[in-house]
Amino acid sequence: MGFGDLVADAGKAALNSWLETRSYITGYTPSQADVTVFKALGSLPDPSKYPYAARWYNHINSYSTEFESLTGDSSAPLESYGPEGGAPVPPTAAAAEEDDDDVDLFGSDEEEDAEAEALKAKRLEEYNAKKALKTKPAAKSIVTLEVKPWDDETDMKELEANVRSIEKDGLVWGASQFIAVGFGIKKLQINVVIEDEKVSLDELQQQIEEFEDYVQSTDVAAMQKL
Repeated sequence: MGFGDLVADAGKAALNSWLETRSYITGYTPSQADVTVFKALGSLPDPSKYPYAARWYNHINSYSTEFESLTGDSSAPLESYGPEGGAPVPPTAAAAEEDDDDVDLFGSDEEEDAEAEALKAKRLEEYNAKKALKTKPAAKSIVTLEVKPWDDETDMKELEANVRSIEKDGLVWGASQFIAVGFGIKKLQINVVIEDEKVSLDELQQQIEEFEDYVQSTDVAAMQKL
């Protein structure tokens, strides 16, 4: 099996023919098979001569930063992919005459072309559906906030209740504790998990400091990405 020498025109022609009805070298998603053939090809084939191979090359090139994460056996040899018998051999004159004798001058390949296009469209649709399901998890941070009261007469339980009353999409309050800072004054230390795209930490601190009867100021004691 194989495409033959992909640097030569015969190899490119074999690859182009193989990809005429396929989106990938094997299967319905990019794999190590595509990476192996892509590297053997080396450069973009002439789109005017090998349109299907050129389309495939540009598509696989968009995954160049993800090659190592693609599924499949990266150690499989190039010859294990492609049509039976490698690159097609140009027909001899005798074989060409026999082919000419078998040509149906009144036949049409429009039906075959339509079936091939329908197959490609189906495979592309299946691939896009699978890709859409692979959503990336939201980036989150766990933050430890320190909320300082005005003095030792501030009701710390009310202060914490006000802080926890803030509700936002992408915000989850966690454990808390009161820490003595001296002269009978305690500060609230509270953990919160936020989704980075949904919650602005600066805006959250400003909203806490709006409880002016209880809150003097806020600080970020620690922050870590999840």
